[in-house]
Amino acid sequence: MSTTEGLSNEALEELAKYDTPTVCNVIELWNIRPRNVGFMNDTIKACFPKMPPMVGYALTSTFRSMAPPRSGDVYAGLDNQVAAFESLPGAPVVVYQDMDEPTASATFGEVMCSTYKAYGAKGIITSGAGRDLDQVEALDFPAFTNGAICAHGYCHTLAVNVPVTVGGIPIYPGDLLHGDLNGVTTIPHEIASEVADACKDLMKAEDIVLDYLKTGNLTPEGLGEARKELAAEVGKLGKRLRGE
Repeated sequence: MSTTEGLSNEALEELAKYDTPTVCNVIELWNIRPRNVGFMNDTIKACFPKMPPMVGYALTSTFRSMAPPRSGDVYAGLDNQVAAFESLPGAPVVVYQDMDEPTASATFGEVMCSTYKAYGAKGIITSGAGRDLDQVEALDFPAFTNGAICAHGYCHTLAVNVPVTVGGIPIYPGDLLHGDLNGVTTIPHEIASEVADACKDLMKAEDIVLDYLKTGNLTPEGLGEARKELAAEVGKLGKRLRGE
């Protein structure tokens, strides 16, 4: 269970204005983790690439569907999950690790996603598959999966609010997640409140090169100068963020 103080809804909405690659670029400027960790690999893909970025705190669960649960019914885990939403520092993103190998059937469908959204969740991620994708898209509910499977098998939730592995990285209860059509990244809590403003500053710096490319007066030397200016601005931003 997370004890981290979360960002306000307004701050989460501000983060959602920026694409996930920009968020990843900004996180790198702090040098607080290696550049090759903290983001999900290409097994996790957006089901609805046109949807805007999803931002929220991980409500983690494990899942199986190859064989029936030893007790209870296939939807019993929903009660425990929505009850656990209150343990999070902010708006939830439901994160499932599918324990079946290979994936046997769909982790979620219309009923589950309708329930999650009604209780305030911002989206769902599973290392397994989804279904009812037309209906889930109509809910305007972001979803990330390793694919689609038409049936739910013996779907059941094994455990809630436990560490999971999804997309090649560990996800802990309460981790802050940011995802769009490019993929999903975690945002370290210790810098989360500064990331949105840093994204704005980084995009302003990148405009140096992008604006130059629009001038129509292009030379290799001019591009080199624009890139040097961009690098200098990014360097200054990184030093400011790191307190150097």
